[in-house]
Amino acid sequence: MELDSGVLCDSSAFFAAMAPPRGPAGDGGGSGRRIEVDGVDNVEAFRAAVELMYQPDPLRWLAAAGVSRSIDVLEVSSSIMFERGVKLCLSYIEAVPWNENEEEKLKNLFARCTFDEAISQDVLARLRPHSWSSSEDLTVHLIQSVTSSTNSGARKDMQSLVNGLLSKSSVYQKDMAGLNRESLYNICYACLNSLVDLYDEATEATNHTAQALVIKGSKPFIERISQQTENLNWLLDILVNIDMAEEFVELWAKQDRLIRIHEQASPMMRYELSRISASVFIALGKGKVQCRGELRSLLFYGWFSPMLLDFGWLQRCSKGLDVRSLEENLGQALLTLPLKQQQCLFEEWFQCFASKGSECPNLTRAFQVWWRRSFVRSSVEGQ
Repeated sequence: MELDSGVLCDSSAFFAAMAPPRGPAGDGGGSGRRIEVDGVDNVEAFRAAVELMYQPDPLRWLAAAGVSRSIDVLEVSSSIMFERGVKLCLSYIEAVPWNENEEEKLKNLFARCTFDEAISQDVLARLRPHSWSSSEDLTVHLIQSVTSSTNSGARKDMQSLVNGLLSKSSVYQKDMAGLNRESLYNICYACLNSLVDLYDEATEATNHTAQALVIKGSKPFIERISQQTENLNWLLDILVNIDMAEEFVELWAKQDRLIRIHEQASPMMRYELSRISASVFIALGKGKVQCRGELRSLLFYGWFSPMLLDFGWLQRCSKGLDVRSLEENLGQALLTLPLKQQQCLFEEWFQCFASKGSECPNLTRAFQVWWRRSFVRSSVEGQ
């Protein structure tokens, strides 16, 4: 590169130290000086850093080069002690967006090189927050915000976003066990309390008027009940994924107030409760939640009959529920109970199925397993 050595040496202490002294006037020493630099790994970045010294509008030049190349120029500028170049690169990089590859490249550079904090603090502020807040606490706060949302479309988008963060394959979240159990269940309790209150309000409104279940200035009761149902099902999915769902099963099994409400509510409103039961039964049937035997018995004692009543509504208004999966896993969960209790429940199901047909869940396969275990095997053993 043929360059003005004065600009080169004034810009970089590295080049100033390498440049040979000028000869006495008239001896021809001022006609030109040669500098050779060995061991350059990135020749293009080195050339670009030198070119930056001569640019009349350096920020525009960096903008044309882009973030990735500017990071390379920043590294070279630091190595050749081109202080103005370091400041220019940092100023440009801080002011523009980065993609993930550029961010990682910048992090790696800061891990290898040390820059004056006075000129690099703005970039560092984007790379390393001054106060590291717990990602687990923030995640719980995000979950609470989602369950409080009244915009159904936005709520679904936010649920998808949080699910992506919590996914076991996610690059964003590595330790699910760090989520605070108490905080998560506080959100569950809040949603359950809201659900009970809504059913109470709906019952009171029904007793006073034959009009649609709407309070002036608010959404219909059915819509708000459905929202809390979706919240609880979503929370159960999160708890299942982080192996904290056993307490949710116990919580749902002991909802005596909601079980009584189910007996009084209209089919259009009560089936929302069976949507929650469906998610619990599916989780148990798939073996994703392991609960004590007495807890499983209590769950079936309270919520199996409502499920039989509401299954037709669940088929017609599935709202994303896999009804075939419900049938399969309801049967599988039932088979984890003591055989005596299985018999009582299968007899109840058989009567329902005989009278309602497809409006009742098809537990035929599970019934056959129970029958074989109860009678065929025992009769063979008795011979």
